[in-house]
Amino acid sequence: MCIIFFKFDPHPVSKNAYRFILAANRDEFYHRPCKLADFWGNNNEILSGLDMEEGKEGGTWLGISTRGKLGALTNYLQPRQNPEARGRGTYGLSNALLETPWRKLCFGKQLFLEVVEQSHVLPKDTLVTQLLDVLNNEEAQLPDPAIEDQGREYVQPILSKYAAVCVRGPNYGTRTNTIILVDADGHVTFTERSMLNKDPSCWETNTYEFMLQS
Repeated sequence: MCIIFFKFDPHPVSKNAYRFILAANRDEFYHRPCKLADFWGNNNEILSGLDMEEGKEGGTWLGISTRGKLGALTNYLQPRQNPEARGRGTYGLSNALLETPWRKLCFGKQLFLEVVEQSHVLPKDTLVTQLLDVLNNEEAQLPDPAIEDQGREYVQPILSKYAAVCVRGPNYGTRTNTIILVDADGHVTFTERSMLNKDPSCWETNTYEFMLQS
């Protein structure tokens, strides 16, 4: 599971406003190996974390380029599929289609909006801290008929762990928070907070800053 909130305003009225604000969680098995966010060695225009799972090395869940291109990936919660089925493909935000009204998505979006509505008057460090607070909210949004219907083959204790913005299970859960800010001048601040050593009590935060290139 993953969740992404973002606000896009390409022509902000205020000099202190942001063109783009993104807050995202990566939810994954704690044991799955990865590299923390950094500029790619063979392409220093791209900043992202990297999946290091054997046989799948080099993929990413969220990345941005110095030219302003951004890509993000979330999982899609669904029943077991027919292996003979063809032509499947889904674009999603959180763990369903963009418009699917999961309660945790609606709840998180409201928390996100409350922060970004004040973003033009907040110091940047405060804005990042408040967005991280949104991403680490563990309040389960239950009952949720939408998640229960979409995950109808899963048992209730598993589904309940997916019902919060921040997923926290014994072996699977939120292990990366990412905040991306792009101000009116095209200055990018990329902050990543990552779990270390498969330990939910141990985290490392790194920040990268650069100007968008035309």
